Parts: sequence; structure tokens; C-alpha cells
Amino acid sequence: MSDNIKGKVVIITGASSGIGEATAKLLASKGAKIVLGARRTEKLETIANEIKAAGGEAIYQALDVTVPAENEAIVKLAKDTYGKLDVIFLNAGLMPSSPISALKTNEWEQMVDVNVKGVLNGVAAVMPTFAEQKSGHVIATSSVAGLKAYPGGAVYCGTKWFVRSFMEVLRMESAMEGTNIRTATIYPAAINTELLNTISDKGSSEAFQALYDQYGISADRIAAVVEFAVSLPEDTTVNEFTVGPANQPW
Repeated sequence: MSDNIKGKVVIITGASSGIGEATAKLLASKGAKIVLGARRTEKLETIANEIKAAGGEAIYQALDVTVPAENEAIVKLAKDTYGKLDVIFLNAGLMPSSPISALKTNEWEQMVDVNVKGVLNGVAAVMPTFAEQKSGHVIATSSVAGLKAYPGGAVYCGTKWFVRSFMEVLRMESAMEGTNIRTATIYPAAINTELLNTISDKGSSEAFQALYDQYGISADRIAAVVEFAVSLPEDTTVNEFTVGPANQPW
């Protein structure tokens, strides 16, 4: 179904590493036109150059998903450059997990800003375009933490439960309003990315590292799921994907 990917214009947030980078390279190899967004522009430049060297198309722009105007700007960049927009992959996220009693309130705020407001800002930025053209695909990275709560993850789990709920309502309202906006929510388990680097609590960091050492899988696995979602015919959608190792304990 890769013919359904060729020529599609795809914005990817959190595109400078991990799942975002892997997805950008895979979709570009299938003929998609990639618009990379993240705060680390030097990394985006490298990824864009690698995509172009491999025969693909990619552009990039600095993006802080917590700033509405920057989300709007990257949508404008996509449309100005490629003349349209088909997909947005809302992938930016933080996971500085810690016990509630540690009171790392600054990290709580950061997670809410990126994991929740980042999704809201991204959807708000694409909604006018998708609603007007009566097509579009919103894909978001939740987490198994959006399906099951666990100690040390109270706030992170809360942000990912929000993504789950928000995306489901977006799907229902789009059907009711006839805008034909498709949705897909992905629930990754332990994926070997830079996400663990955001954990400052020593106990939580050690516990998560041990978990990931045992069960962690490649970001390429998630990229393949996004590829499948994007490749589906326009009149077909699968709304939820849970991805993890076959022997995962959750």
C-alpha cells in the first residue's frame, strides 16, 4: 500500500531523534514529502540532508510545540512549500517520571506543556486546513502509560491518558461533522529512544533503565506502524495501535 504514501505531505513533531527520526526516514523512502519539526535544528538539518541524499524530500523548521504560533508556522511552511498537507504526526513528548512525593512540580508542568498542550496546539494548527479540504490524518503518540497507570508515572500517565481521550473524541466529532479527518493513536511500550534522558529522579531512572534494558525495542518498530496507518486507503482507518515486545509484562 506504499502507493498511498507517495506524494503525501507529512508534518512530524519531535522529529530530531527516536520515533520521529525513524518515521521521517521511512515515510520519505516511500515517497512522502516530510516536514520536520523540533527544537534542535542542527539535528533536523542532518536528518533532512540524509533523507535528500537517499532520494527523498524533506524540509525542516524549528518548532516548540508549546507555542501555538510555531505550530501554525510549520503548517504554513508545509503548504507554502508543497501546496498541501495530508498528515500530521504529533510525536513530541517528555517522560521525566518520578514519585509524586518527590514534588518535581517543574517537570509536571513541562510534561503538561509538551505532552498535552503540544497535541492541542498541533491539532488547532491543522484543523482549519483539514476541515476545509475535508480530509487529513492526525496521528499521535500516546503510550502504554495511556492505558495502564504505574508508580512513578502519575503525571506522565495522566498526559498520555489525555491524548487517548482527546484523539478518540476528535475521531467521533470528525465523523459527526463530516470533515473526514482520520485519526490514529499509537501506544508504544519500552522504545529505545532519548526519552529516558529526561528522567532526573535517580530511583525512577534506574528502574526504567532496567526495564528498557530487558524489554526495549527499536524506534523503527513504531515507524512501521505509522507507515501502515498512513498507507491505508482514504476511506479506511485503524484508530489504535499498541506496540511492544511479545514478552512484555504489561
